[in-house]
Formats: sequence, structure tokens, C-alpha cells
Amino acid sequence: MLGLLYFGGLWWTIRKGVSSPRPAVWFFASAVLRTGLVLAGFYWVGAGQWQRLVAALVGFYLARLALLRWTRGERKEDDHAS
Repeated sequence: MLGLLYFGGLWWTIRKGVSSPRPAVWFFASAVLRTGLVLAGFYWVGAGQWQRLVAALVGFYLARLALLRWTRGERKEDDHAS
């Protein structure tokens, strides 16, 4: 869930930020919010146990891979529509 929050939030920010009259505000606020939430989530999930923290990091990385695959598929569909 932390990976989906972080990378999904990044994807959403990019889509909204590029069309915004103030993209720097979007990108900065998003980076601070996403990083803070994910760090707090890792702290909470890890609960002082390195095994739980490693499992959370693996899940975070797998969410990154899944969202990369999903957004690449979306980009290819957009290319075909053009």
C-alpha cells in the first residue's frame, strides 16, 4: 500500500502538475506529502523489527514495478490513439 500511495501519487501529480499554472507548487507539495506519509508508514509497519521493514521495502519495490507496467501500457494506448 505504501508503494501504491507513493508512486500512484507521483503519477497523479505529474498528470495534474503539467497542466497547472503553478507546477512547482504541485511537485514540491506532493514530494513532501508523499515522502512524509511513506516514511511514517515504514516506521509504523516496521515496528522495530528489521524483517517487517524488509518486507515493506520489498512490497514498495513491487508496487513500483506494477505501476511502471500499468503506466507504460497506458502510454502505449495513448500513442495508438494519436
